[in-house]
Amino acid sequence: MDSPVRQHSLREHNLALVLRRVATNPRPLSRADVAAATGLTRATVSTLVDDLVAGGLLAELEPVPRAGVGRPATGLALSPHGPCGLGLEINVDYLAACVTDLSGTVRHQIVRHVDQRDRPAGDALAAVAELAAEAADVAAAEGLPVAGAALAVPGLVRQNPHGGGHVHVAPNLGWRDVPVPAALGALTLRVENEANLAALGELQAGEQDPDVSPSFIYVSGEVGIGAGIVLDGQLYRGAHGWSGEFGHLTIDANGPRCHCGARGCLEQYAGQDAILRAAGVAGEDAVPAGLERIQRLAQAADPAMLAALGAAGAALGIALAGAVNLLDVDAVVLGGSYAPLAPWLRAAVEEELTTRVITAGWSPAEVRASALGPEATVVGAAGSVVRDVLAHPAAWLATLS
Repeated sequence: MDSPVRQHSLREHNLALVLRRVATNPRPLSRADVAAATGLTRATVSTLVDDLVAGGLLAELEPVPRAGVGRPATGLALSPHGPCGLGLEINVDYLAACVTDLSGTVRHQIVRHVDQRDRPAGDALAAVAELAAEAADVAAAEGLPVAGAALAVPGLVRQNPHGGGHVHVAPNLGWRDVPVPAALGALTLRVENEANLAALGELQAGEQDPDVSPSFIYVSGEVGIGAGIVLDGQLYRGAHGWSGEFGHLTIDANGPRCHCGARGCLEQYAGQDAILRAAGVAGEDAVPAGLERIQRLAQAADPAMLAALGAAGAALGIALAGAVNLLDVDAVVLGGSYAPLAPWLRAAVEEELTTRVITAGWSPAEVRASALGPEATVVGAAGSVVRDVLAHPAAWLATLS
């Protein structure tokens, strides 16, 4: 039912409007510029800007040069010492933490390579909590208050509106029905699927580039494979928030058994472990392991590895062709470990898209590597916290009162 806009709601809307105008402009704006761009009165803009500056969201810069007569106006930009986002990631073979400021600049990042496959969920959560505390200490030392944290997990996640969440299943971690607490220390924690957060990071990275499409499929390739679907600049989550389980699309119904219990899933043909198996170099005694080993062998033009990557790219292309036919997106973004492997995967992916996508003759989907590379998930997790602050500045200001 429609309801009237009350005074506090109007202020919340206008705070977000002013902050968004400054945040998205390529150069610093004066208060008069903001008033002209938003249609708000100069007096209203001045009051709102004062609140945003006092709350650490905007900073006043050197005066903006004027073409005419009169005193130069003070410029406005996002504060470099404003609230930051803390991103965390639990993946199959590593843990990660990242801090980004209001502009999206990474101020701290750490990755620890630890295999999580046989590790109890509680131990993994305790380990990532240690990383969170370390990252929060670094942020505090740089004068950055942490607005919140987002944790990326490779599985089906049900979010709790008050923080935390419930991981229904994360096959490659061996997790099933794992509750995640609403807070890590004093930080409110949101839990999200890793590919969704990576897609949000990719979206943010391309927002200032008019040539980057706002509709794409982001494919995150690690030991498992996930996808984030972005349509017209909005993340598509599905009816239950569980969209993007791309690694469990069936390539061959009679294929090898997957960790999820089904047969012939894409992960068994194009996941990191599958590539190593196909190249004949799988096993715990392989040094270096994982992505680094795949890259070294590919760079050395090892025939078995090149063949394995070609087969993985073909399987990936078959799955992506179905998704492009269904969703009509403009681009496919190869992320996670697929980003550095893109030189060896892209040709096979493009060949399958050309053959199988019905509109390929006049509207081919672009295939490109992620702008953020393997760090897209943890950077996207931190960025999702910052996006919430920028979208709802009144909520942040309320925490300071």
